Amino acid sequence: MDFDWLFALGHATDPAKDFNHLTAYFSYFAKAGYGDGPAAQNFDDRSWQKIDVPHDWCVNLPFTPRGGHSHGYRAIGINFPENSVGWYRKHFYIPASDLGRKIFIHFEGVHRDAQVWVNGFYCGRNHSGYYGFEYDITDYLNYGGNNVIAVRVDASIEEGWYYEGAGIYRHVWLVKTSPLHVARYGTFVASQLLNQNRKALLRVGTTIQNDGRNDATFELKEEILNAQGKIIAQREQQQLMLTAGQKCEWVSQFEINDPQLWSIENPYLHKLQTRIYQNGILVDSYTTHFGIRSIRFSPDSGFFLNGQHVIIKGTNNHQDHAGVGTAIPDALQEYRIKILKSMGSNAIRTSHNPPSPALLDACDRLGMLVLDENRLMGSNEEHLSYLRDMILRDRNHPSVILWSLGNEEWGIECNEKGPRIGTTMQDYGSRIDTTRPFTTACSGCWDNGTGSVLQVMGYNYIVHGKIDEHHRLFPWQPAVGTEESNTIGTRGIYVDDEENGRIGPRGLGTEIGGNFTASDLFWPDCFTGQDSITGANPIRSNGLPYRRSMELLTCVDFQKIFSIILNRVGLRIRSCILLHTGTEPDRTV
Repeated sequence: MDFDWLFALGHATDPAKDFNHLTAYFSYFAKAGYGDGPAAQNFDDRSWQKIDVPHDWCVNLPFTPRGGHSHGYRAIGINFPENSVGWYRKHFYIPASDLGRKIFIHFEGVHRDAQVWVNGFYCGRNHSGYYGFEYDITDYLNYGGNNVIAVRVDASIEEGWYYEGAGIYRHVWLVKTSPLHVARYGTFVASQLLNQNRKALLRVGTTIQNDGRNDATFELKEEILNAQGKIIAQREQQQLMLTAGQKCEWVSQFEINDPQLWSIENPYLHKLQTRIYQNGILVDSYTTHFGIRSIRFSPDSGFFLNGQHVIIKGTNNHQDHAGVGTAIPDALQEYRIKILKSMGSNAIRTSHNPPSPALLDACDRLGMLVLDENRLMGSNEEHLSYLRDMILRDRNHPSVILWSLGNEEWGIECNEKGPRIGTTMQDYGSRIDTTRPFTTACSGCWDNGTGSVLQVMGYNYIVHGKIDEHHRLFPWQPAVGTEESNTIGTRGIYVDDEENGRIGPRGLGTEIGGNFTASDLFWPDCFTGQDSITGANPIRSNGLPYRRSMELLTCVDFQKIFSIILNRVGLRIRSCILLHTGTEPDRTV
């Protein structure tokens, strides 16, 4: 559903300039199917711009000092209502043969506050710009005829403090299933390695949903395939039953001898093929890619992948890129990861939101570890639902080794509410995924705030506390360095050029915490916004084994003029070359 959309700017405050939306006598809340303005099926959109998605309309707006920080000082936000609402429409045909199937529209990400209509029928509203959402549109469709979907996107309010873009900036899918089908994000493959990795036990959970009007009896067939497509294990369950409207999980166990493991050096992927049969007829098929591997965080020794100690050398990555904003093509995701791997990086923190599925797919294929980060901490129903959807969507990715509940929550991390909310979120998430721990990137109050309850401590900027003292007080707690920086500069510039906003290389001073005095492993980390200047920080493990778990993560904002290791188009700058020597000490620069 990515192609042949129509787009036009609306208006955030003036209905007359918003194509008279919400001016009809009956609203879509008053009468079913009464979407008006561009939400109406018969709206005349012939003059609208033709586009494909992913699409970011913000990236083409002019710069202005009145623009919002999170929009890169573009002319968008509350000061620019004429540029802050975008309308999308797409016409599509549904054949008559699809009558009787379940049909869903799935959005991977829309920034932000998206309202959706199909043929004038209101489907729902999704506030956050960073989570996928889906609507069942089965009953609203014209079978054997034309249909139209309308999406109103309001980017007036900022959700982050870094470049966020605006629009349908990730893929859109039209999903067709039988009434009896595998539920959305309905499979989960967890692996356990035994006998020094010579045997793998796989637990496969499959959630099946019966949206039909009648009870359903069916067979469930599951096959595990290796990377060459050869079946290495299979199982069949017969005479299973779901009542109408019921959803249930079935669990299978598989034993794999001498498994090929997923690792950074050899990111070997397996595939689970799930099929549902009724009366011998295939009614649903679902494919899940996964990797067989084990992970462990030790409070004394650090991180282990497949039983082997691994030093995490990573980057914080925002999801924008020069020229395309947040509407990043899948091939560009892979290109960015390859650049990072070429300089010795082995991990990405998805600062500060769940990433595009395409990024995680590329990390799986290329062997890049991922700290998968939730956008906002909170224990209400909406915030927990966002956390749930992130975990359900991403839990089969072998690259994901750690969940982050959030980043630098200043309003709660230093008072009693931080530990309460952090505990609630950790407990909730652990009921969905027991195979990975949870962290939060904390910028202070490590000993008595949110950091006191985390399964894995996340240190943002070691100047904010004493790491050695924290480890002494919480000897049970593994730790990672989640964010750090101390240098700035513009690629190719060696003397300040204030008139053009360019700066020469300079250090901001190494942040000293505990016994960190020099660099054993030179690796940067930073948190950056669209207009920020970012840098690197050298640290030393000082021979203390527990600090081997605290390798820092670096920040890369590919659209920024001032960047820590790569400039806005992905070219290396000085710090990138220097950092490469830190990961490969024998390398000559």
